Amino acid sequence: MNIHPEDMTPAPDRDDAAEALRTLRQWAATASNAEIGALDPAVARLLTDGDYPLLSTEYPEDFVAGPAYRATLPDLQNGPASLIRGSRRSIQHVGIHNFRLPIRYRTRDGGALTLESSVTGSVSLQADRKGINMSRIMRSFYAHAEKTFSFEVIEAALDDYKTDLDSLDARIQMRLSYPLKVRSLRSGLEGYQYYDIALELVETAGQRLRILHLDYVYSSTCPCSLELSEHARRERGQLATPHSQRSVARISVVLTGEGRLWFEDLIDMARTAVPTETQVMVKREDEQAFAELNAANPMFVEDAARLFAQALEDDPRVGDFRIVASHQESLHSHDAVSILTEGPTFEAASLDPKLFATLHHTR
Repeated sequence: MNIHPEDMTPAPDRDDAAEALRTLRQWAATASNAEIGALDPAVARLLTDGDYPLLSTEYPEDFVAGPAYRATLPDLQNGPASLIRGSRRSIQHVGIHNFRLPIRYRTRDGGALTLESSVTGSVSLQADRKGINMSRIMRSFYAHAEKTFSFEVIEAALDDYKTDLDSLDARIQMRLSYPLKVRSLRSGLEGYQYYDIALELVETAGQRLRILHLDYVYSSTCPCSLELSEHARRERGQLATPHSQRSVARISVVLTGEGRLWFEDLIDMARTAVPTETQVMVKREDEQAFAELNAANPMFVEDAARLFAQALEDDPRVGDFRIVASHQESLHSHDAVSILTEGPTFEAASLDPKLFATLHHTR
């Protein structure tokens, strides 16, 4: 029979525990954060000075974060330059994209509309700065959100967050869908056409630019296809139809001068240049009229770009401009595209690889 004697090792006392704690802390003084982090949490707590507090698991609804408490909160984004990761270089744009809120816009007839708007706000970041507090951009913008909006109010918001963030350059862009009632060609019906519009305010090196962007959706009938169809009818008595397609022009203009260029003004200019805008309310007589209107205005994508340019170039409210046109072919499996610019604002050696893809409107 094997007899196992009882463990005769005495239980550790308080002095043993204190000695063990000293040993643990000596080890921790030279250990890496990873080694310390691998410890059991209960052991890791022993490495703090004093008694480690028990953590509450209940949400403190009555707690108030006063100024003194807020002053103790860590702020890594505004930390020292030693915290910068990667190349210590200036960043041209840093901020937030697509925060949404309802904004009021003035209309040309003296009214106002409240529309959901998507805001992009960014500032430049100097090479010796770790980062920015993104929420300050939103707070600066919300301070002006209840006002009827114009470029002057956007400028006030930009001034605020440029000052708050101590930045050299700043930008705000607001995107919206602008409803405008449009009459049909012959039946007299009316329906709402929605126009994608963006307002942009850019400050660079102390210079400010106010830019208005409009996406105008129209139909384009191919002149070559029209001539070939008429040739088949005339020479062979063969019924043929020319091909046409939904097309989009993104018109961007720098606003200049004292006069106000309303959204409706830019839409009218686009419609005057290219009258084959897609229709909202259509009866049979409207559909026939649209076919006749397209036949009266055949155009290649090059024609469209030049027609839009002609409408813009003589208006004193328009400075530099850019026209990006995309004819989304019904004959070919590819699109026909063009870009026409006036002035240095929109000059670019390189294009966003997905620029033309953003002109495909699905609604």
